[in-house]
Amino acid sequence: MKQVIVGFQLDEDRHWVARLACGHLQHVRHLPPWQNRPWVLDYHGRANMLGKTLDCIKCQQLAPRDWN
Repeated sequence: MKQVIVGFQLDEDRHWVARLACGHLQHVRHLPPWQNRPWVLDYHGRANMLGKTLDCIKCQQLAPRDWN
């Protein structure tokens, strides 16, 4: 299910996590060649992704919210 990105935060290992409008969190790592997300590496790249959507697996699994 597509969900809007409303913000970003770092986890305890300093990996970027997207905050989704549904209340779930999703890692958005840049680990080529497996995950190619160079936009996550700088502020402007992340800012440009606000309002865009990601597939939320947790919504499909009916998981509880990660944040309020």
